Amino acid sequence: MTRPTTITRRTALAATSAVLAVLAAPAALAQGAWPTKPVRIVVPFAAGGTTDILARALAPELQRAFGQPFIVDNKPGAGGNNGAAEVSKAPGDGYTLLMGTVGTHAINPALYPRMPYDHIKDFAPVTLVAGVPNVLVMNPATAQKLGVNSVADFVKALKGAPGRLNMASSGNGTSIHLAGELFKTMTGTFMVHIPYRGSGPALIDLMGGNMDVMFDNLPSAMPHIKSGKLKALGVTSAVRSQALPDLPTVAEAGGAALKGYEASSWFGLLAPAGTPADVVARLQQETAKAMATPALKERLQAQGAIPSGMTPAEFVKFIDAETKKWAGVVKASGAKVD
Repeated sequence: MTRPTTITRRTALAATSAVLAVLAAPAALAQGAWPTKPVRIVVPFAAGGTTDILARALAPELQRAFGQPFIVDNKPGAGGNNGAAEVSKAPGDGYTLLMGTVGTHAINPALYPRMPYDHIKDFAPVTLVAGVPNVLVMNPATAQKLGVNSVADFVKALKGAPGRLNMASSGNGTSIHLAGELFKTMTGTFMVHIPYRGSGPALIDLMGGNMDVMFDNLPSAMPHIKSGKLKALGVTSAVRSQALPDLPTVAEAGGAALKGYEASSWFGLLAPAGTPADVVARLQQETAKAMATPALKERLQAQGAIPSGMTPAEFVKFIDAETKKWAGVVKASGAKVD
């Protein structure tokens, strides 16, 4: 006769422990194992612009910190909406991130009548990576032909030939676009806006003489200003940039019409909604460490960027404030994108 199996207390405890270990595996994976494969950072603009520059500066730092490749993937189009929408629909597992901008997460919601994502509900903000001023730059040959050597000269030239100059931008709805629209509104002037799929291709055409003017992010314009391929007239921030201390602000050099003019940009890391809080926290901590590293900090500051690293909670409040601010700018400028 078969004897019944006796379940001892030790056996029961062992079985219970095994079950708990299985149930706890997902949490352990999120807390300890991530990342176990490459992580993708989507840049919603073409290569060569400031969004791309910052993502490629940060990626190697995160790779060293986490021991897995962080791969930059450019997905341009629709003023950054295409790449942002792709990330908004990605699994919240920590393996797809977005280098978002003031455009994708503050301007576009007010500018586009239909958005392919909810910039608040569809994302888990990680950290503000950096803020940068824009800079008003011209093709040197165009500036020389028109006798433009200052912001005041530029306004005069615009009023003398309305619609004659073409204004390039990195895309509809970007801070580069809105900086120009705000300038036009405040000065009562007109330029033909030509949107590109990122700063890189726009700068190429500007330097090649196919475009006349651009309000580009300072980091991407800086090398071309220093080489003489672009003529800088003023920065769009409230105060002068440490990277170009002799260059006036647009507000101080543009006369009474441009008093109070300001249109700066920012760039931040975001994950899809639902990404584990501990993964978000670890990404923020390592990004903040990287931004505080003397070598990287000095390199970015020399290009005109101001490194950050704020906490996720601080970044949430920052995005909310920026959304309200830029909604007012969009309304005042009258800018629209169909």
